[in-house]
Amino acid sequence: MFNLILFGPPGSGKGTQSEKIMAQYGLKHLSTGDLLRSEIANQTALGLEAKQFMDKGELVPDAVVIGMISSSIDSNESVKGFLFDGFPRTPAQAEALDNLLELKKAPISVMLALDVSEEELVKRLMKRGETSGRSDDTNEVVIRARISEYLNKTAAVADYYQQFDKVKMIKGEGSIDEIYQNLCLEIDKILN
Repeated sequence: MFNLILFGPPGSGKGTQSEKIMAQYGLKHLSTGDLLRSEIANQTALGLEAKQFMDKGELVPDAVVIGMISSSIDSNESVKGFLFDGFPRTPAQAEALDNLLELKKAPISVMLALDVSEEELVKRLMKRGETSGRSDDTNEVVIRARISEYLNKTAAVADYYQQFDKVKMIKGEGSIDEIYQNLCLEIDKILN
């Protein structure tokens, strides 16, 4: 099983590239946000537990999210692998994910980290804000705060995977196709 983490700050192009990678390599998209919404909508035990935290404005505990990921992996046994998006966000989540995947004998194969300058991220998010309807994409101060939050907290996940030599930095600037080709080159190296 080929498991990939597509990593990068807000506006780095993860969503755009995820679609192309999934289509090319037959991977299942595993977004924790989608999982949470689905589990809650289906009123599963994990979904109901998660909803209790969310209703209080609290973060859903890692153990609950890992449980949802485990359930999703188990119910998609025929897929070639998973593309993780938006998770893990902390080194503790990365370690919990690794422990789960080790039990399932399906470790993370690689983390592809999109490297994009802060100015380019701001430009992209402001542009996206013109059509996305997301208020957090229209305010430069908020955008810079999101990027800072990513750099201060989430970027440590790359450090975690670096110790296992699983991080490949990908230039995230250029045309969508150029970036995609660079991502594919790294994936193909691992698969071949």
